[in-house]
Amino acid sequence: MKQIIQSFKTGETILEEVPAPIVSKGCVLIQTTRSLVSLGTERMLVEFGKANLIQKARQQPDKVKQVLDKISTEGLMPTLEAVFNKLGQPLPLGYCNVGKVIAVGEGVSEFQIGDRVASNGGHAEYVSVPKNLVAHIPENITDEEATFTVIGSIGLQGIRLLNPTLGETIVVVGMGLIGMITAQLLIANGCRVIGVDLDEAKLELSKKWGVIPFHPKMGDVVKFVEGLTEGVGTDGVIITASAKSDEIISQAARMCRKRGRIILVGVIGLNLSRAEFYEKELTFQVSCSYGPGRYDEKYEQQGIDYPLAFVRWTEKRNFETILQSISAGRLNVKDLVTEVVALEDFQKIYGNIGACQSIASILRYPEKTEGPVHSITLKEITVSGSKGVVGVIGAGNFTKMTMLPAMKDSGAIFKYIASQGGLSGTALAKKHGFSHSTTDYKAILKDADVDLVMITTRHDLHAKMVVESLKAGKHVFVEKPLALNEAELEEIIQAYQEKNLSLTVGFNRRFSPHIQKMKQLLGSSPMNVIATMNAGFIPANVWVHDMKIGGGRIIGEACHYIDLISFLTGSKVIKVCMNAMGVHSQENTDNASILLKYENGSTGVINYFSNGSKAYSKERVEVYSQERTLVMDNFRKTEGFGFKGFSSLKTKMDKGHKAQFHEIVKTIKEGGKAVIPMESLINTSKASFAAIKSLKEGTWIDVD
Repeated sequence: MKQIIQSFKTGETILEEVPAPIVSKGCVLIQTTRSLVSLGTERMLVEFGKANLIQKARQQPDKVKQVLDKISTEGLMPTLEAVFNKLGQPLPLGYCNVGKVIAVGEGVSEFQIGDRVASNGGHAEYVSVPKNLVAHIPENITDEEATFTVIGSIGLQGIRLLNPTLGETIVVVGMGLIGMITAQLLIANGCRVIGVDLDEAKLELSKKWGVIPFHPKMGDVVKFVEGLTEGVGTDGVIITASAKSDEIISQAARMCRKRGRIILVGVIGLNLSRAEFYEKELTFQVSCSYGPGRYDEKYEQQGIDYPLAFVRWTEKRNFETILQSISAGRLNVKDLVTEVVALEDFQKIYGNIGACQSIASILRYPEKTEGPVHSITLKEITVSGSKGVVGVIGAGNFTKMTMLPAMKDSGAIFKYIASQGGLSGTALAKKHGFSHSTTDYKAILKDADVDLVMITTRHDLHAKMVVESLKAGKHVFVEKPLALNEAELEEIIQAYQEKNLSLTVGFNRRFSPHIQKMKQLLGSSPMNVIATMNAGFIPANVWVHDMKIGGGRIIGEACHYIDLISFLTGSKVIKVCMNAMGVHSQENTDNASILLKYENGSTGVINYFSNGSKAYSKERVEVYSQERTLVMDNFRKTEGFGFKGFSSLKTKMDKGHKAQFHEIVKTIKEGGKAVIPMESLINTSKASFAAIKSLKEGTWIDVD
């Protein structure tokens, strides 16, 4: 299928060929007929992409600080590689999509095949969209009109926060697309509306709906508003403009009546004057996109709705309100359409978007009789009879930033990469020489050429895909964790025992030259190991904390250090005890200390903390044995105390990824033992489950 993308690195806008998505659980698959170009938002993204590196940095000072912190802890070159990888990631454009439903995912009953719907899908011929971001289109609305649904909801949410009443005077600053829709909805709500803008044509058009226009050349907008309100001031201001100046917020405050309300929908400078707000007791609020539910993983991705009695207007219900308003004639969007352009002629819009004076541009998509294609061939390769043919499932940050760069020159033959949406996988396929990009991971399992399946998806999919891959006769690498619970682990063990195949988990730390050196120096005597991970804060609403999806950070990440200590001690965990910070610690804690007792008498302590400074080293390992001590700092430096002939080892940061991946490919091609014994993988998984059980029960837990 065709999809419009933009490069953050160059600013170039491209019509890319990518595999069509497969409908996901809780989603509907939509064949697009029209999509609206949000000129304000997309102009900003394109112009940002065209800026040079220095200009980008000036626009994102918070990101610059993150980069500097990363340089101090990880080094210059790894940081620069991460930055350029991030900039090289293609960005899908668009969020105002209209089309018909061609497939319905599991758990969706509100939609049927053939339904005409509006969604926040992008500029692509097919989009898979969660059900709470999709709304039915009334029969009397054209596809062009329906493309205004999502962008109209942005304006509507600003109005809902303002809470205007019949007869109030409201000023809308910025009569662009959102501003015009906002003004019309306010008038339909019985308000007197003053529209402020620099574009005379837009002001002239808005007069048609009853807006009182004001152009800055007419004088002082504050005095103008005071004159219209007999010196009282406006009841409220909705700012839909985009500007760097602080003057807009100052004017908004000065034109308001006492206890007036200001809502920010756009992007402006926000150096507020306390006096201007204090003397009038003004209220100020920033509006978040389409409404309640936005950026809430449970609402948007899992389809869990807010009860209508308690949250009357969610983003989906805002979508439906906009559509009802268009249907009833209260919102006129036909007059806002400047041009309708065929998808293949997209450059008519994007080629000069910086100087574009259009109000709304709409893309028209070709009618298709054939179904969506879920796999595309990027180049022809010969793999017949070869070993080391790889299929990758998952095209996220780990695959892009770590795994594929580390696999360079490993001898692997890259055939497939599977991604959910198709875009990220296709970009990585082109960069690293894959022959196929797909959105159907089962195509990899069905291909007899593929020897090794590498799974880097979200944690809740690991066990299922491992079992499927083993049953398909494939060797498997899966990024940690192997499983999220005992039941998943048992299914994997059963599938593994039925096949003579290798299974490896991404416990790369044991392959680091620092850990390898420590292992060589220590021998097999009992030891005490302390591993500290300064893991960094992750917001509570991120999926890794969800026990059903991410398993929490102890099962999902601290397992790295269970494996590492098991490797150093050369033994298996037999008992686990975990204590966590807080009076009432939750099972998804990420501030905890784990005690490990090993069969050979060794002990391990894992301090997994998320409340430390990012300026401090992220990882540290200390080993005490036979009056000797080893200290490893962030996989860059290891110091020895009490060792003859060894004092220190210094390298660039090396966490062992390259060594592990090269060893896996070598084993697949030449045969030999698994790079990590299956018994160790099972023991580590069970020990991580035991840690959570220990926290719940407040006691040591035996590991079978």
